[in-house]
Amino acid sequence: MTMPLVIRAEYVGEFHIHLTFTDGADGVVDFEPWLDGAVFEPLKDVAYFRRFFLDGGTVVWPNGADVAPETLHEAVLAAGANTRMEPSRR
Repeated sequence: MTMPLVIRAEYVGEFHIHLTFTDGADGVVDFEPWLDGAVFEPLKDVAYFRRFFLDGGTVVWPNGADVAPETLHEAVLAAGANTRMEPSRR
């Protein structure tokens, strides 16, 4: 089974992006819980956050910050189940 990749991303407000995946899954992901750590610090500025683009099947920012596509896919599926996906703390 191939890992679903992000094929479309549309900003919808604050730190929310509507994502569409190669397997047809789609939904809005709130990225705010992941904006922790030095690489994500610039993304706390909404103007910078909105500069995202797609690369390698996931959402990426100019400073190299990204979130793994499988993590985003899980978040979309969890949102569809009316549950909230929190980033893991390692």
